[in-house]
Amino acid sequence: MMFADLVDVDDFRQRLGELGIDLPVGGSPDDWAGLVRAAQPVDGLPELIGILCAEGVTLQPEVRQTVDIILMP
Repeated sequence: MMFADLVDVDDFRQRLGELGIDLPVGGSPDDWAGLVRAAQPVDGLPELIGILCAEGVTLQPEVRQTVDIILMP
């Protein structure tokens, strides 16, 4: 049986921290997306978003909402 990767808020914050974007604990998806968008351009962010949106990766609702906001034009 195959299990999907689950990306929770802590994992998401850690991955963005590795790219130099520190997200506050307890922030909302709107807050986090705003910080990411304000930090643009961020090396490695497109690749990270690609990994997070890949087939077989399950995002917690807060992470999914943040990613969706980041990807908005």
